[in-house]
Amino acid sequence: MRLVLIELAYLAAGAAFIVALKWLSSPRTARRGNLVGATGMLVAIVATLVHQEIVRYEYILAGLVVGSAIGAVAARRAPMTAMPQMVALFNGVGGGASMLVAWAEYGALRPGQAGGDVLVSVMFTTVVGAVTLSGSVMAFAKLQELVPGRPITYPLQQAGNLALLLASVLLAAFVVARTAAVGPQPAPFYLMLGLALVLGTTFILPIGGADMPVLIALLNAFSGLAAAGAGFVLHNHVLIVSGALVGSSGVLLTQIMCWAMNRSVGNVLFGAFGATAQATGAAAGRVAQPIQADEAAILLAYARRVVIVPGYGLAVSRAQNEVRDLMTALEARGVQVSFAIHPVAGRMPGHMNVLLAEADIPYDRLVDMEDINPELERTDVALVLGANDVVNPAARSDPTSPLYGMPIIDADRAAHVIVIKRSLSPGFAGVDNDLFYMAKTRMFFADGRDALVRILHELKNV
Repeated sequence: MRLVLIELAYLAAGAAFIVALKWLSSPRTARRGNLVGATGMLVAIVATLVHQEIVRYEYILAGLVVGSAIGAVAARRAPMTAMPQMVALFNGVGGGASMLVAWAEYGALRPGQAGGDVLVSVMFTTVVGAVTLSGSVMAFAKLQELVPGRPITYPLQQAGNLALLLASVLLAAFVVARTAAVGPQPAPFYLMLGLALVLGTTFILPIGGADMPVLIALLNAFSGLAAAGAGFVLHNHVLIVSGALVGSSGVLLTQIMCWAMNRSVGNVLFGAFGATAQATGAAAGRVAQPIQADEAAILLAYARRVVIVPGYGLAVSRAQNEVRDLMTALEARGVQVSFAIHPVAGRMPGHMNVLLAEADIPYDRLVDMEDINPELERTDVALVLGANDVVNPAARSDPTSPLYGMPIIDADRAAHVIVIKRSLSPGFAGVDNDLFYMAKTRMFFADGRDALVRILHELKNV
């Protein structure tokens, strides 16, 4: 009877995870989905503790208390601008936990105790978990600017990564065969583990900062696959189900991010995109037209419709509260304000949605790219805040541009464009933005937060 109840609890937990993923797909239901998912995980943990023959609960309870405390403090103290770093670390923790489970299970084996299926699961979980752990730590370091966020390349980099991958797979096959025949092989196992940790680090080095939405989604998929592998190692159904859900949703999200950039997964992971800059616009003698705060305030105040395009510069300057104040001030004047959200604006999937939600900007003001583009031709002012490549018209018109074919927000089709940016430096693709030099565009050279504060001040005088 107890086993039946436990399996029913696992079934309920799995159903909760599926519902949570569904609700997490919309900002309106995301908070509820997060709560349902956390509840499902609590049910799964309790059922597992009842099911397994635990010798000492003290250590488990201590781990629960310490882990919960660390998670709660980190979640409350981390600013919304640091969410990509936190997500990267969470992916790493998940992969690392699966790796440690597989490592512990392998260390506890006795000669002839495990069959080939269990050993293959152990090796798979160890390698994928180790790659996820070290890769996520490197992603965190790039996002935190502890190491350069640009692509880091060196000779024979991809060949070296391929060699590391092949060596890890061959060692895993050797360990499986020898362990099944004569017993555990500690030295080859540790060598395999070390190579996988190195591979995770070198795998992330050539990926630049603007490709982080794809990378974080992929690492999320890796952590799910590692968890599913750990489920096979432990013969735990709910771990298999939850890991498979995370893995499949992460793969799907990775593909969606690549579609949004019109690039393949291989190009993102192995192309070192943006490693070199090609500043073409300034060299061609084009001149951008500046604008001051008072002029920008007048242009915005007398518009009927304003579309704000947020980008990574908004996150860097931490200007989400100021952009909310600007929205409120304009709406008080009868101006219709919307936010155009590009899928890969920022450093993680949904980054702009998270930042703007933190500032209590209503969800109905956040409009996806495919829905806002038809409205931009009827827009008086497009206000671009720190976005660059996602509004570059070259993606539509210049077949020689590395951005060509990438879906963009059509800010250039608005009647007037104001771009808030510190300089004319090229975006991640390494090319100048044609939008900056158009006759309808005015450049406000300043930090995003400072520029918005000055515009808000001038609005009071209009």
